[in-house]
Amino acid sequence: MVGATGATAMALSHLHPICRTGGTQLLLVAMVLPVALFAQAASRIRPVPIDSMEPVTGSVERVNAPVDRKTALDGLSRARQSFSLRTAGLAYDIKVSFQVDSKGQTNYDGVWTMEETFAPNYGIHWTARAASGYAVTRISSKNGVYQEGNAGVIPLRLQEVRGILFDPVQSSAYANRGTIRKSASSFHGMTVTCVLLSRSSSPPPLATGRDWEETEECFDPQTGLLQMHSEVPGRYVLYDYANAPRLGDRVLPRRATVIEGGRTVSSISVDSAELIPAPDPNLFTPTDTMKANGPAIAIGTATKMTRVAGNRPVTPATNLEPVCVFGVLSPAGRLVEAHSLQPRDPNSQAAVDDALQINFAPEIPAGSAPSQHFVFVVEEFPSGQ
Repeated sequence: MVGATGATAMALSHLHPICRTGGTQLLLVAMVLPVALFAQAASRIRPVPIDSMEPVTGSVERVNAPVDRKTALDGLSRARQSFSLRTAGLAYDIKVSFQVDSKGQTNYDGVWTMEETFAPNYGIHWTARAASGYAVTRISSKNGVYQEGNAGVIPLRLQEVRGILFDPVQSSAYANRGTIRKSASSFHGMTVTCVLLSRSSSPPPLATGRDWEETEECFDPQTGLLQMHSEVPGRYVLYDYANAPRLGDRVLPRRATVIEGGRTVSSISVDSAELIPAPDPNLFTPTDTMKANGPAIAIGTATKMTRVAGNRPVTPATNLEPVCVFGVLSPAGRLVEAHSLQPRDPNSQAAVDDALQINFAPEIPAGSAPSQHFVFVVEEFPSGQ
């Protein structure tokens, strides 16, 4: 997801440099929003807590040999293929509805509808509306990205749905840059292959279970279809292909469910998916209002970072207790809609408060186009020093 007008510009990417620090210095990371923080010392980290949604709890195999890495990456590519709708060269229209129940932790709870129309050589036209009062229309074409309706940052749950349906799995080229582990697991009564991906310079030493820094992709080894996606522990996206719609050779999930902290926060339904024999060119032409508004805020890549809460020094004797915070980084360089993915942890609110104090603005390149990004902050709380 690199271009504002490219085929994947509207979905969630999975660029996630992971570093650890007791300080607050921010450094630029190539092609990723600058949010990497650096380690002072190795410490003991509390294992990922038991979660009924977490399929990887047993033995995990480190994937080192080139041939084994290729096999794992080929599985990811196969899973990714179903979501790569715009590379199929087919014009389509997709209608989606979803229900958000975040208990006010994110904006615009309630019923949503979304529709996307895509045509090769024209671009993307999509609309979204929330019963609670949000509405937006966006056009992404060779002429740029334009928007009308509610101004400002796209709400987290809307950006989330677009990522879940159009690009949940990171590319093999990116995944191949870091550590790969895999596990054969049981998920909802079926055997799945789970691939764990980390960009950490220090690979997880764990022989069993998942590490806090790993993204997790679980797919059916027979069909190749993605069954579960988890960027960080505590947030899980489940896919259901019963009565699955198809666009050419692409198989879409009929339903997807987002679970955070053990609770369903978004229920997504692909209501229809149809090929379009003759797209209307006018759909991809910005209106006068759009032109007057100027270029829309770009929806950019996602990143993951780890920081020691409270800027406290750590030593090898330090015990670190992580809490994951999920939010949207606004063009102003601040997190919005930030919330904890371990809500029952005693440090849950402190983790959110600490993440909200981060000012990313000084690290945004001068003159860069306004953009918003998903950010996952793994806040680590020292104890037992």
